[in-house]
Amino acid sequence: MSEYTPAPGAADANREDAGKKVTQLVYILQAVGMFLGGLPILVGIIINYVKRDDVRGTLWESHFRWQIRTFWFSLLWTVVGFVLMFVVVGWLVLVANTVWTIYRAVKGWLYLNDGKAMY
Repeated sequence: MSEYTPAPGAADANREDAGKKVTQLVYILQAVGMFLGGLPILVGIIINYVKRDDVRGTLWESHFRWQIRTFWFSLLWTVVGFVLMFVVVGWLVLVANTVWTIYRAVKGWLYLNDGKAMY
């Protein structure tokens, strides 16, 4: 019997499609996590790090970098917000962080749907 060999470019197309689906999933988890608590966001960042090598060299790599940076900066501002809650300004930091995180998830999703790389 002969082994199956995919048509040239089929593996790349499958890799691109899988990368796009994973990227969409992480954007959804980031957006949902803002309303349901941090667990979906943690799942999203774990997916980013586990699948990072799979998207290296593709359009989706820039989206993964965007998502990872969104997570870490959001975590930083969440910690700062909680520390400053005793001075009241912490609530403003937390609200601003929530708006910023949702903005980044929406902007990334729109760029993803347009097939554009994140900067």
